[in-house]
Amino acid sequence: MLLIHCPYCDETLPEVEFAYAGEAHIARPADPSALTDEEWRDYLFIRTNARGPHYERWRHVHGCGRFFNALRDTVTDRFVTTYRIDEPRPVLTPLEAAE
Repeated sequence: MLLIHCPYCDETLPEVEFAYAGEAHIARPADPSALTDEEWRDYLFIRTNARGPHYERWRHVHGCGRFFNALRDTVTDRFVTTYRIDEPRPVLTPLEAAE
């Protein structure tokens, strides 16, 4: 079972309390109607699918209901950190990335 920390509630709870909401830090188009079909396809479906540290968006569904970001290692499923949507993306040192 994964334990996830909500940075808003300041609680660490089981994964069933949360919902995965996709990759974090994606630039949303200002005017989707101006995109070509290929650009719209890329925005909706093309993601990095990284092996290792990956920035994700999660929602605390059964708690505060707020979205937050997380840095999770996709190989080990370990959450490195979670942080509020309005906070900058944490930068990993090479040592942290190798853990």
